Amino acid sequence: MLMEEQELAIRCARRDRQAREELFRRYSPRLFALCLRYTRDKDEADDLLQDAFIKVFDRMGRFTWQGDGSLFRWMARLTLNLFFDKARRKRLFRETGIGPLEETLPEPDYQETLQVPSEKLKAMIEGLPERYRTVFQLYCIDHLSHKDIASLLGIQERTSSADLSRAKALLARQIKQYLHENR
Repeated sequence: MLMEEQELAIRCARRDRQAREELFRRYSPRLFALCLRYTRDKDEADDLLQDAFIKVFDRMGRFTWQGDGSLFRWMARLTLNLFFDKARRKRLFRETGIGPLEETLPEPDYQETLQVPSEKLKAMIEGLPERYRTVFQLYCIDHLSHKDIASLLGIQERTSSADLSRAKALLARQIKQYLHENR
């Protein structure tokens, strides 16, 4: 029988082996998907996941339950912090080298976006410059605020907002081009 999230966290904080095994079984697939989305490499994602669970188990006593889903959100935040700390050390978030966009295209509407195959859209997102892609994923997929993104990446909030705008503009351009070429 599955333990409730709050009970699971309390038992993990007490170093209960059964609870820790359940925590890993329950959350490792979702955390691995998160790791893979940011590392883009299975081996690196495995390493990050392992490091994340070590940190989760080490810091479980600091977790404060705030309702259903708060345990995963807390674990995801620890995992992302690990990734971005490592990325900063590797200097992955240096300037992108892309100059100002010549024109700002309107974002494609919902119907236009539906005309782009999901694999193609995913490839477009993957092809964004790393910092733009990261901000786009954190904001649009992981639903973090610009304040949280800025804190994670060590940038200012307005930089996060500007990077998101540029990511959307680049995607809009790619979607419009794809639709033009495939009519």
